[in-house]
Amino acid sequence: MSLFALSPSRGPRWPVATQAALGISVPIAVMTLLGQAPLGYIAASGAFTVLFAGGASAVDRVRILPFIAGGLIVSAALGVTASGSPWLVGIGVVAVSVISAALCFGFRLGPPGPLFFVLVFGLSAHVVASSPTPPLLYLAALAGGCLFSLAVAAAPLAIPRVRRRVARPFHELLPCPSLSRDARLLLLRVAIVAVVGVLLGLVIDPTRTYWIVGSAIAVIGVAAARRAALQRGLHRMLGTVVGAGAYALLALLHPSGLWLALMLGALQFAVELVVVRHYALALVFITPLVLLLTGAATGDIGSMQVAVERIVDTVIGAALGAASGLLHPRTSRTD
Repeated sequence: MSLFALSPSRGPRWPVATQAALGISVPIAVMTLLGQAPLGYIAASGAFTVLFAGGASAVDRVRILPFIAGGLIVSAALGVTASGSPWLVGIGVVAVSVISAALCFGFRLGPPGPLFFVLVFGLSAHVVASSPTPPLLYLAALAGGCLFSLAVAAAPLAIPRVRRRVARPFHELLPCPSLSRDARLLLLRVAIVAVVGVLLGLVIDPTRTYWIVGSAIAVIGVAAARRAALQRGLHRMLGTVVGAGAYALLALLHPSGLWLALMLGALQFAVELVVVRHYALALVFITPLVLLLTGAATGDIGSMQVAVERIVDTVIGAALGAASGLLHPRTSRTD
């Protein structure tokens, strides 16, 4: 995973990239036209649904993604419930991190792993605590975004030749949960970085714990290898710093409404095109995307203070995730 080379292509990424772009931009555009832009920003988080099972066929994806959507909605509900207490949010970050990691690794879901369940929990707690959006309305908007993303993922089934593809047996799509030796070590790393990240967050700023832990979990990924942890940590740090600079430039345009929908859709499309080939380059697009979306939902879009905080949180989290890779033995066959 070099900083100066692209990994080999694993097949066309534009279908998933297009679905992800539509999932994030259409809710914002529609709700803006209806005069309810804040709800569109919340619903756009439902686009995380289509980031899973990207390598599966359409007939198989529509059987997997409802479980992902359900997990995201549950994570959001827990975040909303905990939003009034920094201590409950911290406990929730640890619980959601460990439980979602156990399920992702146990059912062998593959990338992006537990990351987005943790982010949705933290974002939900943060947005509900810092904006006037009623909790139930927040959950309804996010659930609507998840359902829209499911519809986008199912759209290719309107093509007869796609619909005729033979579906894989369900036990192959989601095999009986079990944790291999590598999976158990990955789960241990997630638990450690979640606890340490929350403790650090309580000292730095309790509202930022989810970002520190999310950054660490993103570095851990789904590959059990010491070298991969160190490389992903370096990619995460450098990509986020450059991405924060991109956010600063984009924020000068003061995007809102339809322009913001178009901008976020373009960023999400770019992320999905490059994320499997170059992680640092993907972070250059992911960082401004998440900062713009979070800022729009909380009403502080364009805040340079938030950008600096995210850089600090990411460096701390990435260092935690990379350091946890030392738990893998040097002799590991995957190292």
